[in-house]
Amino acid sequence: MVENIAAHRRNSKIGYVIASKMAKTIVVEVDRQTAHPVYRRVIKRSKKFYAHDEKGVAAHVGDVVRIEETRPLSKLKRWRLTDVIQRAALVPAHADEPAEQEAKG
Repeated sequence: MVENIAAHRRNSKIGYVIASKMAKTIVVEVDRQTAHPVYRRVIKRSKKFYAHDEKGVAAHVGDVVRIEETRPLSKLKRWRLTDVIQRAALVPAHADEPAEQEAKG
């Protein structure tokens, strides 16, 4: 019984979305801190994971998300989006354009 529970437990990671322009795919960057092997100084390491976003619009750039390991879905995708933990602050895409146009004109 315990063996079945351990077999279904999948690795999950928390990171932030850095790209979401592909269809049903997001790129999640996961940061981790590790000690340098010689100097023992803490170093920040990051890695990008391609994750499957079934809804296609669930996550946007800047969102903090949880991804879970799954079977290979394509050449690079081996993770799927589980849930969005925190939404990014919405900033208008063209908020600074009127100020630039006034400065030119």
